[in-house]
Amino acid sequence: MMYLHAIILRRELFPTQAGYPFSLPAYQGVDEIPLTSSVTFFVGENGSGKSTLLEAVAYQCGFHTAGGGRHNLYHVDRAEATLSPMRQIAFLYLMRELVEEGAQFLIATHSPILMGFPGARILSFDESPLAEVRYEETEHYQLTRRFLENPRAFWDI
Repeated sequence: MMYLHAIILRRELFPTQAGYPFSLPAYQGVDEIPLTSSVTFFVGENGSGKSTLLEAVAYQCGFHTAGGGRHNLYHVDRAEATLSPMRQIAFLYLMRELVEEGAQFLIATHSPILMGFPGARILSFDESPLAEVRYEETEHYQLTRRFLENPRAFWDI
């Protein structure tokens, strides 16, 4: 069961639409972001607007903007910062159990491990405007894969 079906950017509520965060490339031409999966990842470089959007959603839902959730709706900002790779995988199993019970997740992340959640929707904030991407298309996946296949190549630059 999904609790949020879309994120609507209500620009008219702000005195100026020319400044942050609406000036970010990811938000150009975006009025609504459909949420079509129980798990949606926000991915992109630092400063691209992922956490800003996640915090705005949390605020509008009455949650603490630092992360958390209730009523089976969870928002998580960079869980990988405090979780080892093994714990990220354990978190994926917990997420699966909660999704099977009807939970919905919005997650801002840089982790290719977390992004691998089956059936998740991945929104790239590196695109202008933001766009859905396949897991294997994310820079996070591609860069991590190249590094793991040949770490020495990164030192031969």
